[in-house]
Amino acid sequence: MINRVVLTGRPTKNLELRSTKSGANVCSFTLAVDRNFKSKNGEREADFISCIAWKKTAEVMSKYVKKGSVIGVDGRIQTRSYDNRDGQRVYVTEVVVEDFSFLGGADKDSQVSKNNQSSPNQSNDPFDSSEPTGIADDDLPF
Repeated sequence: MINRVVLTGRPTKNLELRSTKSGANVCSFTLAVDRNFKSKNGEREADFISCIAWKKTAEVMSKYVKKGSVIGVDGRIQTRSYDNRDGQRVYVTEVVVEDFSFLGGADKDSQVSKNNQSSPNQSNDPFDSSEPTGIADDDLPF
């Protein structure tokens, strides 16, 4: 079976790190993901997707991800249920974030992910350079 989710969006608020009773770090947030079409009014709509990150991913996200920054998340969908204080059964569907990347926006220069924890001001993109390439137009094959 395949359960894989890849989303690009913006967190609706700054992320806060919490800990469970057993000491596991956790970070819950809502990711606003634009739809690919506009409404009849000509406005772009968004879906607001519940996400949760655990352990080291939660630590790094809470430290560097800010409200409005464009991030990509990679994870899986999880469903669960619990009884609230009124005794009613509540069902929750959320994305469990296993990896993430900064894609621009508020922290455009940040390049941090669970598997690639470089400093926020260091870019690993070989094409992101203010230095000239030294390639003349005559050297290009097109």
